[in-house]
Amino acid sequence: MTTGNISPPTTESWAHAESYIDEEPPIVHARQRAAEVGAVPIGTGGGAVLRLLAAAIEARTVVEIGTGAGVSGLYLLRGMRDDGVLTSVDMESEHQRLAREAFVEAGFTPNRTRLIPGSALDVLPRLTDDAYDLVFCDADKNEYVDYLEQAVRILRPGGIVAFDNALWHNRVADPAQRDPETMAVRELGRMVREHDQLMPALLPTGDGLLVALKRA
Repeated sequence: MTTGNISPPTTESWAHAESYIDEEPPIVHARQRAAEVGAVPIGTGGGAVLRLLAAAIEARTVVEIGTGAGVSGLYLLRGMRDDGVLTSVDMESEHQRLAREAFVEAGFTPNRTRLIPGSALDVLPRLTDDAYDLVFCDADKNEYVDYLEQAVRILRPGGIVAFDNALWHNRVADPAQRDPETMAVRELGRMVREHDQLMPALLPTGDGLLVALKRA
């Protein structure tokens, strides 16, 4: 593996990139609520990428696996079309209640979101084939491979799937790390890279954001 003449970013450069976008108050407040309940949301850099992706493809239908306290949902909604609907799935109803507070604070009307409590692997199979513009996954790492299968099915051609924590605290790149979650995220990366329907990129923003476009 080679990186050519590119030097890896220093800690200072990485921090600069992560703080490049200023977060609006509703997102700051959502982060505070997330910390109170032990939810770990996507970082600022990753959130900015989600917003950009949603805007770039003019996303109207988005699925989010892992509602948390609404941080990633706010980024996605900010990038989506004004008539877009975010479907968000989470096992924790309390987290979804906090997300609703965040969405209201940010000025989004209730018809812009559909919050579904429950297991993603129970909900995703009920969603329509080829019907969604973007799928974002940030939940149980051991289920990431299963999320991928469902995401490819429900995404329209030209749609995008994204997975947070794709570097998993620097463990994925270390062959000595063999715990189940690291192995699962590593396997996800291999499957996305080799999938004949996907065009992937692994972005070193935050804890790693794996994105892939579904080919037509």
